[in-house]
Amino acid sequence: MRKEILVNTSLEETKVAVLENGRLFDLFIERRESKKILNSIYKGKVKNIVPALDSAFVDIGFGKSTYLSVCDIVPFCDERNIEKMIKIGQEIMVQVYKEPIGTKGPKVTMNISLPGRLLVYIPFGKSIGISKNIENKREYTRLKNLITRFKKDIAVPGGIIVRTECEEASEEEIKNEMKYLTKLWGSIVKRFNDATPMSLIHKDLGVVFQIIRDYFSDDVVLMHMDSKKEFKGVIDFVKVVSPDCIDRIALYDGKTPIFRAYGIAGEINKLRLNRVKLHSGGYIVIQEAESLCSIDVNSGKFTSKSTQEDTAILTNLEAAEEIARQLRLRNIGGIVVIDFIDMKKGKNRQKILEKFRKATRGDKAKIKIWPITKLGLIEMTRERKRESLFFFLGDTCPICRGLGLILSKESIFTNVCDEIEQLKVHDYDGKIKINLNPDIVEYFKERKFRLKELFNTDFDIRESTEVLREEYQIIFE
Repeated sequence: MRKEILVNTSLEETKVAVLENGRLFDLFIERRESKKILNSIYKGKVKNIVPALDSAFVDIGFGKSTYLSVCDIVPFCDERNIEKMIKIGQEIMVQVYKEPIGTKGPKVTMNISLPGRLLVYIPFGKSIGISKNIENKREYTRLKNLITRFKKDIAVPGGIIVRTECEEASEEEIKNEMKYLTKLWGSIVKRFNDATPMSLIHKDLGVVFQIIRDYFSDDVVLMHMDSKKEFKGVIDFVKVVSPDCIDRIALYDGKTPIFRAYGIAGEINKLRLNRVKLHSGGYIVIQEAESLCSIDVNSGKFTSKSTQEDTAILTNLEAAEEIARQLRLRNIGGIVVIDFIDMKKGKNRQKILEKFRKATRGDKAKIKIWPITKLGLIEMTRERKRESLFFFLGDTCPICRGLGLILSKESIFTNVCDEIEQLKVHDYDGKIKINLNPDIVEYFKERKFRLKELFNTDFDIRESTEVLREEYQIIFE
């Protein structure tokens, strides 16, 4: 796998794109005015406890109260009675693990985690975890023994998770990172003790530095940046955390904007569309809601030279890879239901399921995929920590109010007729003026004779840019 990271910095936002073998797979956007709180740590104050929900609401000074589940309260206790674990008015340290989405406020946990490039330190944890992507048994054993020994030598309390990037890391690198993370935790505890309630005590890294921490592995061949200021900051950061990676970071000085030069600017613009074309001629339709996303696979113009089953298999195989990519690109989370093209043979359905599971392995979000249902659907969940790109980039349409459909011209004509009928204006001596949106007015003019026939009255159909698409004004003159 050949990975490239592109960083575009403008006046109002920073965009980071991750390419795999030349194709766009991940996109991250951070805007100057957006208040990023994910993974940040606060000194919060318990505002309310709801025993029926086994949860509490904590004020961190964000505006909306944050949601704290009983499962996220530290220290843990066997009884799990939330009213005995925390009290209203209590000051607690919490970390945001899910940003506000739609009408829902942020979600927080007291089980703090501090990610580094190689390790994740969990101060209130107990165990040592090794990334499932480290499959070499000898390396797995080496890392576990090293972490166990270092925890004892440095006197590190809590738990440690070994990240994939730690594979083949030297003892010195691992030990230094453990020291850094425990020192960072000590400074956070001190700031918590000194801080006033409802205040920020630790902010997570900006998007560029997060990408270096989470994505900069041995398979990244180039990180290309178009900002001299950002480039200098990244070089200084990498000198500390991973000096061997410096030669893979370069400053882009071309005249063509970096995303356009790499041919991904147009692809990013398409992410607002709900239809994605497949090379075969088929396509997928993505419909996002607040907590559920449905994806439909269609063969479109593609037809196999053999049977209908073959057409379905080939389209579904291509769609499985593209859907896995789109989930990452659009940051779609929550419940996802995928309707692949119907296949008669069970072995073919299993083949599509295995292909889809394999395609999602590179996704850093936690994913769970269930077997294909009797209706031929694949149900899955994908970890969601922030808004999907679709909702991040857009606002609800004021015309359709998020429905995706507006009233047809025929429906508006019917509504106008019904309203005039209710006013009992048959054989009205004057003229009735109807003001309409420019998109509707021609439709009414073509049916002016029908209005005359219905009400035996003259009508003056006029265009008005001040009238919205679904609205109209009826004026008696």
